[in-house]
Amino acid sequence: MPELPEIEITRRGLEPRLSRRRIAKVVVRNAGLRWQVAANLPRLASGQMIHNVSRRGKYLLIGCGGGTLIMHLGMSGSLRFLNQSVPAQKHDHFELQLDNGEMLRLRDPRRFGSVLWTSSDPLAHPRLRDLGPEPLTRAFNANWLYRHTRSRTAAIKQVLMDSHVVVGIGNIYANEALFHARIHPKRSASRISLARYEKLVEAVRKTLRLAIKAGGSSLRDFADCDGNLGDFQLQYLVYGRGGKPCDACGTRIRQFKQGQRSSFYCPRCQT
Repeated sequence: MPELPEIEITRRGLEPRLSRRRIAKVVVRNAGLRWQVAANLPRLASGQMIHNVSRRGKYLLIGCGGGTLIMHLGMSGSLRFLNQSVPAQKHDHFELQLDNGEMLRLRDPRRFGSVLWTSSDPLAHPRLRDLGPEPLTRAFNANWLYRHTRSRTAAIKQVLMDSHVVVGIGNIYANEALFHARIHPKRSASRISLARYEKLVEAVRKTLRLAIKAGGSSLRDFADCDGNLGDFQLQYLVYGRGGKPCDACGTRIRQFKQGQRSSFYCPRCQT
C-alpha cells in the first residue's frame, strides 16, 4: 500500500499539472470502489477550476472552486497523466479530463481506493477529521507521542501505524524508523521514555524524508504520475531483509508476524 512518501511524491507530480486547469469532464467507469463513488460527482466536478493539490495523511485533496475531490489510492491504485485518446483498460475506473487535452486516470486493480467529493471543509470530512498530526510537522513531537501512549499497552510499531496517533506511517516506514531509533517493534508504547520518543520522532522524519528524496518505494504497484519508479527499496536497512546481516552490526535480521504484517528488526541493535 502506498504510504506517506508515495502519496507526497504523487501530490508533487499532480500540483503543477492540475493547478489552474479546468475539469472538462469526469468519467466514472466503475463506481464500486472502497466507498461508492457518488452518482452526482461528474455533475458537481465537471467545469470546476482546480486551484491546488494538497495532502492529508494518505489522502490527496484536489481543491476546486466549488468543492474538493478527496482521493485515496488504497492498496494498488495509481494515477497517470495520459492523452484523452488513450483507450481505457480493465482496471481504469475513474478519470478527470482536463481542458488542455490531458486526463488524470485512476487505475486500481483491487478497487480499495476511493474518490469522494465534498463542498465543505475537506479537513472536517468524516474520513479526515479524526486523523492524527502530520509526521513532518511540529505537531508531531515527542511530547505528543509520550502523552498519547501512557495508557497504551500496544506495541510501538502498531501505535506508529495508528492514523489517530500519527498519519501516513505504514508498515515499511514503521520498520525502518524503529531501526533508526534502535527500538524493538514489540516494545510496549507505554514503556518508552520521553528521551527515546525524541529519537523516534527524529527517526520517523529522517526515514520519510529519505524516502521522498528517493522517489518512494516501488515494490509492486507504485509509480509516480508519469510512470517513474522509486528506489527507496534499495536503501532498506531491515524491511524485507529477514535472514540478512544487519548493516550496522552484522547480526542476522529477524522477521515475525505482528498485527497481520511482517516486522523486521535487528536483535542486537533494537531493544
